[in-house]
Amino acid sequence: MTLSNLPPLVTVFGGSGFVGRHVVRALARRGYRIRVAVRRPDLAGFLQPIGGVGQISFVQANLRYRQSVDRAVEGSDHVINCVGVLFEAGRNTFDAVQDFGARAVAEAARAAGAKLTHISAIGANEKSESSYGRTKGRGEAAVLRTVPDAVILRPSIIFGPEDGFFNKFATMARYAPVLPLIGGGHTKFQPVYVADVAEAVARSVDGTIERGRIYELGGPEVLTFRQCLELMLRVVDRKNPLVSLPFGIASLIGSIASLVPFIAPPLTSDQVTLLRSDTIVSEAARSEGRTLEAIGIQPTLVEAILPSYLVRYRQQGQFTKIDKTA
Repeated sequence: MTLSNLPPLVTVFGGSGFVGRHVVRALARRGYRIRVAVRRPDLAGFLQPIGGVGQISFVQANLRYRQSVDRAVEGSDHVINCVGVLFEAGRNTFDAVQDFGARAVAEAARAAGAKLTHISAIGANEKSESSYGRTKGRGEAAVLRTVPDAVILRPSIIFGPEDGFFNKFATMARYAPVLPLIGGGHTKFQPVYVADVAEAVARSVDGTIERGRIYELGGPEVLTFRQCLELMLRVVDRKNPLVSLPFGIASLIGSIASLVPFIAPPLTSDQVTLLRSDTIVSEAARSEGRTLEAIGIQPTLVEAILPSYLVRYRQQGQFTKIDKTA
């Protein structure tokens, strides 16, 4: 095979993360050459068997250091930014990763003449009261100013084997006598399966969806926070009571938890602020054809997937007998 007919090269920032690894898998199945750009390439070797020999390579990159971003993008045909943080830790702040970092990737892609797909989040808004939502919004704006034909994907909460939502509360259900319903559990989500998000990313690389648009990705059903926890408890066969926790108290707990060094806080005050707003696909996105269904992807039901990876949280794991009549 000559250089002129090699498959396109796609650089995936954050390719070893929760969403990134599924994106790499979707691209590998299509035959693309993949360059995984991560801070610790030595910890990303588990991705190697996903592709063929020589199909997946690794490069060290940190969005806070522009030179490393430029080096990672060099020679790429398409660039995907999967990097985001749910809480701030050390120098990995929302501003550094989701604003400065998004702009750095976009500028590097433009300089390399590469197409760009950027993963954001529903709720991204430069005027958001949440630092997470505000920096996501600024990152989107920087991306579109720099690469006007970029594809931006805004998922609702993402579920899958390595998710930080259902796994977190299933872990809590093992040890905590009760589970907290922040704000009464009325916040609405539209959980979207990680493989569906990855498929949308892959289609943006294929060129089968319109560029220069913001797509909102949600699952087939809208669930409240309470319904999500009730579903999780049914799957893991546990009966922890659900106790309402006012936003103010939850925010105070989050602020205190964030002060503990060297551990990932179970909750932050910024996450509580996010929970004050629903995370669902907007009517505008539906009417304008900017959804999973509009690009030909049938969203996956939460109940079809949760048992496949939450089974380990049952009392006897996969051997637990579930009372179907309960």
